[in-house]
Amino acid sequence: MMNTDKAYLLGLVIGGGVFGNSEDAFRIRLPYKKWGSYLENPQRAGEIAGDILRTVKPMFRTVYGLSVEYEATTGGNWTILCEGDISTLIDDLASYDIACDGEIRANADISGVISDLVDDNFKRRFIAGLADTIGSMAKSQRRFDVNHQILSLEIKGYNFNFVCELCRLLYSVNCIADQVNWNHPNIHCSSNPYYSQWNKGFKLRILLDQYARFGAFAFRTKAESSNENRSMQQQINIAERCEQREISISPSSVHPAENDTRLPEIIRGGHYIHFRHFCAVLGCEHAPYEKIRSNFHNLGELINPFPIQYRDSIERIEDKVERNPLLALRNYEVQSIRAYSLLSLYRDDNSSHIYGTNNINGYPITEVLKALAYIIADDDELYGKRPKGYIGIIERHIAKDTLLSIEIRKPDLLTPLMLVGNERGVLVGADNPNVYARLISFDPTNEYKICVRQITEEDLHDA
Repeated sequence: MMNTDKAYLLGLVIGGGVFGNSEDAFRIRLPYKKWGSYLENPQRAGEIAGDILRTVKPMFRTVYGLSVEYEATTGGNWTILCEGDISTLIDDLASYDIACDGEIRANADISGVISDLVDDNFKRRFIAGLADTIGSMAKSQRRFDVNHQILSLEIKGYNFNFVCELCRLLYSVNCIADQVNWNHPNIHCSSNPYYSQWNKGFKLRILLDQYARFGAFAFRTKAESSNENRSMQQQINIAERCEQREISISPSSVHPAENDTRLPEIIRGGHYIHFRHFCAVLGCEHAPYEKIRSNFHNLGELINPFPIQYRDSIERIEDKVERNPLLALRNYEVQSIRAYSLLSLYRDDNSSHIYGTNNINGYPITEVLKALAYIIADDDELYGKRPKGYIGIIERHIAKDTLLSIEIRKPDLLTPLMLVGNERGVLVGADNPNVYARLISFDPTNEYKICVRQITEEDLHDA
């Protein structure tokens, strides 16, 4: 029978539990990283150890008759080792159709557990178990600035249903998610279809103020960190209900991993224009269906079959072009363009295009300038491959060299524009809404699931 302690332990086990072949032991991983490192913060590490011994150990002994020890690495990852007869716990999980095999949360369906959480107190205790394991309290978890501190529930794998059910559970206790970063390329690399490290897991992000009002932690260290982070704010934040919140949508590139076989069938093969678009396809009752649907009339402006921007070395840029038959067959006109003239176009109209064939297509001047900034930037003006303020970089370099120019390779059709120099290169995709709209269809089994076919040379000739 469910009780508050069991609800908490189920959250802890489902959040971090890892089962192997042993019949008398399993582990709970606490991926705390720097936040929990005894090198970074020895006092907090001692408090985490105390939380495990004061909270987790007696609870496991009382509910399941298990003994508890802990281990910690220098990197801040903690492990709770649970030993004894684990058959009762396995039976409890099996009664909810949760198999004790490997990492629990990777494949668990938590709908059965949630149906047994018959009141808000049970729900909060289960959520507390999850938050104590996979809830990131790093100060870097924030929206926009320090005035919007966040609790981020971080989930590996491809279990979209788990995330959806958890989000619903949080909603039921008025702990509304501020954002869900789904484990999908349209979220993690929306402008670069060549980026292969897109599978960064899920982040279910909740405003700390909202969680403090309706959620809970059993670990004292987590509660103290929550209060510390919230003290940095100069305001109280209240989450808006999903149905009422306005959504802002930017164009995104089609990524080949949209068809990755690890994605569940309901998600696989679709293109998603906003994180709440996933909610609509998954059938969440709180999804803003009308707001998502209102953007379907201009999908040609929101979806790009080419990279919106891909930055790399000249060699890798040229290799990408050579490997793509549509790009490789183009005739490229090589031009040298003054940086000042491009900046002047932007200042005249920052929504303008260059090299278009009509008044709505062509290469966005903002993206061209970002590419220019990457190519001319000094190393200390970049975060990896991202310019630190592209207009400022361009203005500084023009001030040093008023004749500064960039090589542009313009294709004979509206495939990506190439900008090269300084051993760097960039592909910039064109806006071409009338053509791109013809690539789009809807899944016959789901009216919200957008499918995008490959673009062909005939499509571009028919523009």
